[in-house]
Amino acid sequence: MAKDIQITFDCSDPAALAAFWAEALDYEVQPPPQGFDTWDDALRAFGVPESEWSSRSAIVADGAPRVFFQRVPEGKQVKNCVHLDVRVAPGLTGDERMQALEAEAARLEALGATRAYRVEPRPPMEHGFITMLDPEGNELCLD
Repeated sequence: MAKDIQITFDCSDPAALAAFWAEALDYEVQPPPQGFDTWDDALRAFGVPESEWSSRSAIVADGAPRVFFQRVPEGKQVKNCVHLDVRVAPGLTGDERMQALEAEAARLEALGATRAYRVEPRPPMEHGFITMLDPEGNELCLD
């Protein structure tokens, strides 16, 4: 049986990064536990100090891994050893593929991402992709 996984990002602003990735992946910010209208209500009831309320956030989607964001004191230092490939053009090739990737790159730029570089298709081994940086500089590839 496959194990359930969670993907975790260390970051400086969990709520902002969760909001970006929720839009990028068509997820939603995880709602508060049952019985609570807001996360503030839940955290207050759980006795979490208010200074910690913005230290974590998560996004969810049915049937997909939960993505968790936790505040850490240090900023990003080097290139990520692991990154997400956001598969926005499966089955597309050539100009049609690159146009779909460019459209998604523009959408993510409007949400705060930046473009790092574009790799052109060179069949049969390379189908083309665009490497982006999320608002905190974490790499992701539009594939």
